[in-house]
Amino acid sequence: MRQVSYLFWFLLLFSTEPACLSPLHAQTASDRPVTNWQLQPSLKYDTVCLLNALSGDPFYLHYYQAEYDHFHPLFTPQEQAAFIQLKRVIKDEGHGIISAELALYYSVVDDETLPEMIRTAHDASRMQAALQKTSYWNEDSWQNFQSARPALEVALRALDRVGFPRYWAANAKPRVEERIKQLSPELPKYDIVPAIETHLGFPLPSHTVKIYLLIYSEPHGIRITGLRFLTHVSYPFSIVLHNAIHESMHPPYRTDDAKIRNAVDLLGKDPTVFDKVQNHNPSFGYNTAPGYIEEDSVQALEQIVSEEFGISHNACEYWRQQDDGMHVLAAALYAGYKRAYAKIPQPYSQWFIAAVQSGQLRGSALKETIQSFFSTPICHNP
Repeated sequence: MRQVSYLFWFLLLFSTEPACLSPLHAQTASDRPVTNWQLQPSLKYDTVCLLNALSGDPFYLHYYQAEYDHFHPLFTPQEQAAFIQLKRVIKDEGHGIISAELALYYSVVDDETLPEMIRTAHDASRMQAALQKTSYWNEDSWQNFQSARPALEVALRALDRVGFPRYWAANAKPRVEERIKQLSPELPKYDIVPAIETHLGFPLPSHTVKIYLLIYSEPHGIRITGLRFLTHVSYPFSIVLHNAIHESMHPPYRTDDAKIRNAVDLLGKDPTVFDKVQNHNPSFGYNTAPGYIEEDSVQALEQIVSEEFGISHNACEYWRQQDDGMHVLAAALYAGYKRAYAKIPQPYSQWFIAAVQSGQLRGSALKETIQSFFSTPICHNP
């Protein structure tokens, strides 16, 4: 799904704290930044993220075994079965991620409390009407959600019954509020919106970047509707900033543009892309060619924009390690677009369409670009 970001197990690549950053585009006192930053906790989004682990999925128990051990014995057998059913329907059958799908869907409604979320799970007509007005509407995904909805209602009622809101208020919210105090002075120094809009070639839906800092979202960063995203409270400043740049660029092109659709369809049939989509850990997400191509496009753009702000990382090391090295397409997109932009500045979508149609991003040319990127001296001497 396009709102899902990437794993952050490679934290050391981003461990620099703000005092050590060299922000080329950081604001001075005389500048008037366009970007408005907002940070806040969220019971709603922490709830849907914790559902990953409460389903018993080993991928998430690595991060939240303690929470599973605390809550699982409190649930009835029927309730325990509902959490398992959520994973079966959304992840195993729908090839999605519980937290990502539910966070996206709940972002179109005003629910904030568990009783409100339960009412929406019981009757999702208001959610459906709101979602249909966004670019994220997909009939197949909605039908998958409808199949999961009865189990979701049972799971949310179970969390309400065992007092999860009180648990969250005592154990999660204070940590988030403390982290907000630490991040708030630094983020306004980075006016990311103009740089992002330059590469996208169209305006963002808002100039306010709203970040929900969560306790139970690892290992994902998740884009929701609007210029909003979810990130984990523990991530260093540089990761939060990278997350903001990354998530703000989903999607990096107009998905209703026929030329974009044709280019994505064509690239999705390329053997290199097909292999990465079919042969990777599905828990990472990106289980369709369009989703993989969009994610790798955004990763390439994230690297370019980050370089402009002086906060880039070693791209070779990054793509070698991230999500078990599946994002080789991002390396080719980064190399090709950066080279083309240096000659003739142009929106990413314009270059992308031409590069796919010309064969620059397909077949042997794509393989050679990837091989060349990972053969550079910086890869051997990071």
